[in-house]
Amino acid sequence: MRKSRRQIANRIIEATGVALVVLDAVVFFAVYRPLGLMMGQAAGRHALMRQTIRKQQVRVDLLKRYEAELPAAGKGLQDFTTDRVPSRREAYSTAAHLIHKVAEASGVTISQMGYRLDTEHHDPLQRLGIEINLAGSYPSLLKFSHALETSNDFIVVREFYFTPGGEDGGLGLRLGADLYLTP
Repeated sequence: MRKSRRQIANRIIEATGVALVVLDAVVFFAVYRPLGLMMGQAAGRHALMRQTIRKQQVRVDLLKRYEAELPAAGKGLQDFTTDRVPSRREAYSTAAHLIHKVAEASGVTISQMGYRLDTEHHDPLQRLGIEINLAGSYPSLLKFSHALETSNDFIVVREFYFTPGGEDGGLGLRLGADLYLTP
């Protein structure tokens, strides 16, 4: 009898052990593993959200800084347009006076000059196109173009090329520039 009770007890213990192993496998695959995957996905989403929040916070800080600097920039832009950009009414006389003054100071002669107002674009500043043909020595022509580009008026040289000179052996310069003006 002892043997049969022992066998019964062993079988019960074996069955219980096998049942616990099967229950452990079922719990692992049915509960623990999916829960671990969901937690990993949640942790990934959390890290992604934190990274997005950090990027957005940097962007917000940058925009706050721009907003704080905006009044000073507006004042600077207003000062720029007041001091360096002539009105449309004064544009032609300002351009002519500037070009003749710079040409005289540089020692070059103006052979031809033309203006063209750009009315097609609707930008905050209008452009007055200036085409100038000059004659003189190479250093004088360079001095003219440099003085024109660095003048107090908002003028940008857009074309610049040399042409063969006249009878005196000098050079010619064809220069295209834009004078920006307020409407």
